[in-house]
Amino acid sequence: MALGLLGLASCAAPPPKDPDALAEYKEANDRYEKLNRKAFGLTMWANKYTLRPVAKAYIWAVPRPLRNSFGSLYQTMNEPVVFFNDVGAGKPRRAGDAFVRWCINMTAGLGGLIDVANYAGYKHHDNDGGLTLATWGVPSGPYLFLPALGPSSFRDGLGYGLDVGLSPWNYVPRGYGLLTFNWAYNIMGTINGMATNVDALDQVMKDSLDPYATIRSAYQQQRKAMAEAIKNDHRATVPDWYHTR
Repeated sequence: MALGLLGLASCAAPPPKDPDALAEYKEANDRYEKLNRKAFGLTMWANKYTLRPVAKAYIWAVPRPLRNSFGSLYQTMNEPVVFFNDVGAGKPRRAGDAFVRWCINMTAGLGGLIDVANYAGYKHHDNDGGLTLATWGVPSGPYLFLPALGPSSFRDGLGYGLDVGLSPWNYVPRGYGLLTFNWAYNIMGTINGMATNVDALDQVMKDSLDPYATIRSAYQQQRKAMAEAIKNDHRATVPDWYHTR
């Protein structure tokens, strides 16, 4: 992935000379727009003829409570990645919440099928390698749209590689059905995620004059807001319910 990102450097379009166009170019941060739009078109074609039908069939066949349970399971299985990134970002309170969420849901939550930790006051929060790098001051780099993976950036692409290395489920040994579980977990998480977002994507494709630019803008704003939320989280290490005297 790193070599692929570096290889894009030779494909960058030169910045425009017109001041207004240059300002718009810098704001979009999309020097590989031509390649990105091709990747977007390919992904939307695949979505229309394969991914979307699978997501719609999944919604039709699987009741909402069961889909919610699968989503909770996938979220719980990803808590170790969130925990390690919270540690890397220097946020012990967030790391503690992620660790407690994992412990509660893996036991009382039947392996994550029920989000018991949420009812206990430990709300889920997101964190990943790209956001951790952002807290370290690593710039995002140019916007990228990766086939099948969707919106990203140089920093988030590297962060995705870090997350793969941080996930303990990628180190399961062969035998005892664990490898099969790992594949099933990833496939189910992907399908469940597609089903969760299929209506929103349909709405963007229907209503937006330029769906590519709309998705790019939404992604960049969301990632910036998430990184700022992590940086500005200065809560005390102990939970709210713990009071010393």
